[in-house]
Amino acid sequence: MIELRTPAEIDEMRPAGRFVAETLKTLRGETKVGTNLLDIDRRAHELIRAAGAESCYLDYAPSFGSGPFGYVICTSINDAVLHGKPFDYRIQDGDLVTLDFAVSVNGWVADSAVSFVVGTPRDEDLRLIDTTERALAAGIAAAQPGGKVGDISAAIAEIAHAEGLKINTDFGGHGVGRTMHGDPHIPNNGRAGRGFPLKPGLVVAIEPWFLQTTDKLITDEGDGWTLKSADGSRGAHSEHTIAITADGPLILSQA
Repeated sequence: MIELRTPAEIDEMRPAGRFVAETLKTLRGETKVGTNLLDIDRRAHELIRAAGAESCYLDYAPSFGSGPFGYVICTSINDAVLHGKPFDYRIQDGDLVTLDFAVSVNGWVADSAVSFVVGTPRDEDLRLIDTTERALAAGIAAAQPGGKVGDISAAIAEIAHAEGLKINTDFGGHGVGRTMHGDPHIPNNGRAGRGFPLKPGLVVAIEPWFLQTTDKLITDEGDGWTLKSADGSRGAHSEHTIAITADGPLILSQA
């Protein structure tokens, strides 16, 4: 079911968005060569407890995952792009890292993700990250009242196609509210003017993610959660939670 939020409810969602943004900024700043993914999760857990927030991931057990996720943040490395389950791994020079974080504060959820390179970057990794960030900005700009979900999808796809990237539509943006994942689904490819109307009060997470040379995903056999590129190429992911208002899109997940 798609729910529209009142202006007062959108204001109530701001603390969750700010906390998610501030936590990702903190974790990114603390992530260095040699940082263990499990330490990133522990640090995120500390910040959640200190803020009195609630993790959206800890007991999350959807049909596409293998049992409860069990951690409070997704840490995807190199060829992993979505739902990266933290494990005992120390980040190496040049690793492409994606942190995806969602929490509930006072009953309202915010969801955001950021990709970055630790240490010495590869040019192709920087281009891929930049493409996801530009696609996210284009998708947000297209999220105008009176438009359609397809406008967001088409804007994202235009950026990706201009870079010669293939697009997987199995996973994409989604509604956000009292829970992390709701309707409508917002694929990263689509036709403008199609889909659910973008009405003031609609709150969604927009999340372009791309792989360098494929659109095919495989699930890590070891943890049953982490989604990786089928050909071993690297992936990047950028995400914000936004609200559609009468004046246009409002980004909630930024400091």
